[in-house]
Amino acid sequence: MNIRHLTLAALGTAALSGLWAVPASAQPTVDYGDADNWLCRPDNPRACSVDLESTIVHADGRLALETYTRQRDPVVDCFYVYPTVSQDSTANSDMEAGPEEMGVIRSQFARMGSVCRQFAPLYRQVTLTALRAGMSGDDSLTPDRGLGYGDVVDAWEYYLEHHNEGRGVVLVGHSQGSGVLSQLITSEIEGTPAQDLILSAMLLGTTVQIPGDDVVGGTFQEMPLCESGDQLGCIITYASFRSTNPPPDSSLFGRNGENSTAACTNPAQLAQGNNNLHAYMSNQASDGFDSTGPASAWSQQDVAVDTPFVSVPGLLSAECINENGFHYLRVTVNADPDDPRTDEISGDVMNADGSINEAWGLHLIDVNVGMGDLLSIIRRQTAAWLSASG
Repeated sequence: MNIRHLTLAALGTAALSGLWAVPASAQPTVDYGDADNWLCRPDNPRACSVDLESTIVHADGRLALETYTRQRDPVVDCFYVYPTVSQDSTANSDMEAGPEEMGVIRSQFARMGSVCRQFAPLYRQVTLTALRAGMSGDDSLTPDRGLGYGDVVDAWEYYLEHHNEGRGVVLVGHSQGSGVLSQLITSEIEGTPAQDLILSAMLLGTTVQIPGDDVVGGTFQEMPLCESGDQLGCIITYASFRSTNPPPDSSLFGRNGENSTAACTNPAQLAQGNNNLHAYMSNQASDGFDSTGPASAWSQQDVAVDTPFVSVPGLLSAECINENGFHYLRVTVNADPDDPRTDEISGDVMNADGSINEAWGLHLIDVNVGMGDLLSIIRRQTAAWLSASG
């Protein structure tokens, strides 16, 4: 498998411990009126202008090309906060987009241009360098934990003032990005007029707590979990693990609290009413974030697959499972050794010795496994938004 090392996903520790729930920093603010301080903005879509063609690999080995079309005039917006990817040597990242920031947009957000206008601010996040140092006991790098959050608040406020104009908006984040958005929701959105603009908040690769079997309360006091694909103003969240590698006791993601349950919303169920995931898996060499490249050839037939993404209908399914103190999205690879399609996917977080670190599950491909379903949900929510708003 062509996969990334454990420390690339270390951001989860921070998100789950409330690391981002801190006051904004006193550092100089970023000018979000400058389009260069955004990875994607309608007037400067740079990181979102990438090749997103996919090859559909059917179970019988047949291949079909799926082209990608950006929607010319979408009626809703998506506001995305990316996970910990910065390789900068400092504790907080700078405001220069490196290949890792550009790569995670390609993997997690660019495809949403088919359903919404795209806004993805750069922000001075806690870097991988700082997280690695902290995990090893090195305290020489001390990140400003409010700096990145303050940047996202400023970007959000700029977006509301200069771009929103009453449009519905979907919040999208992964891991550190989900942690930052969770704090944004509780501090800046819930109980304000901005809450009425939210179609949904897709907080992926993190843990949202709810009281028991309730759908509201816990992490968020007003926004409930989504129970249908066309529900508005709700939360979509999950942490994914292989069915063959459930979360061990050391896992952070999906861990239930003492008097609460980790939330899990199955994107396939919300999108289409069944458990078959509509995944878009990467087919390129690693771009600095995701676990890219197939574990083996996508098809045993002698046909090259050279598009940047691959879709594998029927290969992956998912179910929210609450067991052994964890509530998580269990992803099953429906392997059939008698057909020519691959029976494996990559996506595990690896230890330095090459073994799988089961505690992190499929954290690196949380977004990829449900991308098609998330797009379908946004389409359904857009229709509901238009109906409700007249």
